[in-house]
Amino acid sequence: MRDADFKLDDAMLQAILKTQRTETTEHVIYGKLAKRHKGKNAEILERISQDEARHASIWKKYTQREVKPSRLLVVIYTLIYMLFGITFTLKLMETNEDKAQRKYRHWLTSLPEAQKVLEEEEEHEQALIDLIDEERLKYTSSIVLGLNDALVELTGTLAGLTFALANSRLVGLAGLITGIAASLSMAASEYLSQKSEGSDTQPLKASMYTGIAYVITVAMLIFPFFFVHSPYIALIWSMSNALLIIAIFTFFVSIVRSTNFKPMFSEMVTVSFGVATISFIIGSLANKLLGMSS
Repeated sequence: MRDADFKLDDAMLQAILKTQRTETTEHVIYGKLAKRHKGKNAEILERISQDEARHASIWKKYTQREVKPSRLLVVIYTLIYMLFGITFTLKLMETNEDKAQRKYRHWLTSLPEAQKVLEEEEEHEQALIDLIDEERLKYTSSIVLGLNDALVELTGTLAGLTFALANSRLVGLAGLITGIAASLSMAASEYLSQKSEGSDTQPLKASMYTGIAYVITVAMLIFPFFFVHSPYIALIWSMSNALLIIAIFTFFVSIVRSTNFKPMFSEMVTVSFGVATISFIIGSLANKLLGMSS
């Protein structure tokens, strides 16, 4: 029961209600994720789920209300889990909960339980999340290799071919051939590299992650040339796709590795588009010197 001498103003009551709903929602999300895993990971997720339920019950003592979880957020995080994996999902949830933790600090002088909840959110749950063992994270460097190489090589190649050939279909076809050949080459190189290093990752899996990342990037970059007649409009579309790929992947890495998004994003954009700009110039010169304009 709520302390009879304790009074909540409307602003604090609404803040606690929002936090109670967040904890209730995360209790459901963690519980659903636990059912999708086995062994240690399932135990970790179930433990976090129970912690969130306990936190929600603490806030309920003050609000004296039953709060339902946000079904929309449950669906969204389930989809995020299916697309990006368990570690990214948990890290993203904890990042968002940092905002709630800032509220706890304001309540410490008046809500004794807030200190305990704050400590658990900052230490206990983060420690549990760090125990999550997800295979794909072991191969992040292989994925980075495939994405980076495809972005740098293909943006430059497509930019140069656009000005050299000035034909959308020809540019797309040349980019497709180049991309497939390069993806096989990169996958083979990664296999040999991992095998020679003797790392704890499997060389075949590492090469597959590199190759798949490369192929997906190639597909995203070249498909505009098969749907747009103007090669220059197709190139702008392709560069926009490159920017989107960089943003999504950089955000993913920044969350799972707890690093700063902006420096990594800026670096990848600078390198990829810097190479593309140089290729623009080379392609334009080749077009004029070789007289390939239509």
